[in-house]
Amino acid sequence: MDTSKRFLALDIFRGMTVCFMIIVNTPGNGATSYAPLHHASWHGFTPTDLVFPSFLFAVGNAMSFVTAKWATMTDARVLGKILKRTFIIFLLGYLMYWFPFVHWTQDGGLAFSPFSGTRVFGVLQRIALAYALAALLIRYCKPFTVYRLSIVFLLVYWLILLVFGDRQDPYSMLGNAGTYLDKWLLGENHLYHGEGVAFDPEGLLSTLPAVVNVTLGFAAGKWVQEKGKTYEGLFKLILGGALLVFLALCWNNFWPINKKLWTGSFVLLTVGIDCMLLAGLIYITDFLNRKKWGYFFEVFGKNPLFIYLLSELGATLLYFFRTGENHQSVFKWTFDNIFRHAGMYFGSFLFAISFMMLCWLVGYWLDRKKIYVRV
Repeated sequence: MDTSKRFLALDIFRGMTVCFMIIVNTPGNGATSYAPLHHASWHGFTPTDLVFPSFLFAVGNAMSFVTAKWATMTDARVLGKILKRTFIIFLLGYLMYWFPFVHWTQDGGLAFSPFSGTRVFGVLQRIALAYALAALLIRYCKPFTVYRLSIVFLLVYWLILLVFGDRQDPYSMLGNAGTYLDKWLLGENHLYHGEGVAFDPEGLLSTLPAVVNVTLGFAAGKWVQEKGKTYEGLFKLILGGALLVFLALCWNNFWPINKKLWTGSFVLLTVGIDCMLLAGLIYITDFLNRKKWGYFFEVFGKNPLFIYLLSELGATLLYFFRTGENHQSVFKWTFDNIFRHAGMYFGSFLFAISFMMLCWLVGYWLDRKKIYVRV
């Protein structure tokens, strides 16, 4: 498979993840979002739970096309590139949660938001750390060792949860070993509170199994390069994905599928689905030669991190700025006065689609200008 074909299928796949990530992150009213647009409350799986691991899978897939360039570089240069990219992505993620660096006080004034209340880990931070560890493994270890260590990571993470978590329920939100570690390392004020308690679904410990989404994405990318031109190769990619899904469902009986804990069964399930989705996209774009339909998603896929960051900062500003006599956020005012008339559920969905389209228009302009922001 040549480079142009590879990038088309990969950009579409990656673009789909960014597109749906924006939709599920910016409903007009979160309480009235359609069920498939919510994450599973705890154990279980919804279509929304597939979005983030798919992005990590795409990171690994893209990395498989970069390693050929790495082969001509010194270890010091490759290490420098990996560490630089890791630092930039992690810093962007941290600043994104701190942004806009001020908050409204009770008397209507503005006050500086201190570091003491800022979330440290998050989506971009997990991408950075998972990329870093996977990239180092791929650079310095043989392929068989990388995949063997991937299995070890899942089993070691499972063992840590069982040994160091709450004896009564090691898979609970507040009783799992990852939460204990995050609280000890960072303190509650630096954790995510979206669940109503101090619990971070992108905490440090659960980043370990997330690395496997990247390494297996790398394996899928290598397979596509070597076997992607043949029907047999594509069929085996689908078959491998189906096998991973089967293993995940079996493992679910012992270690429940759980996105917020990023369990091993969750990793196998999402990688399995991603393998089948990627194979399907390659078949449509390369074997059937039907490409035009995918341009919409290509726009997102060509500037994925930039557009995702733009969407998060844009939503933050809509929440921050206030309007009207009641000093509502612009976000809530827009939903209440425009989209709510379409119904609470459909209006919330329509808001998310409209916001996603605004982000797409920025991506479209960047693509027309041939501007691609690489991190």
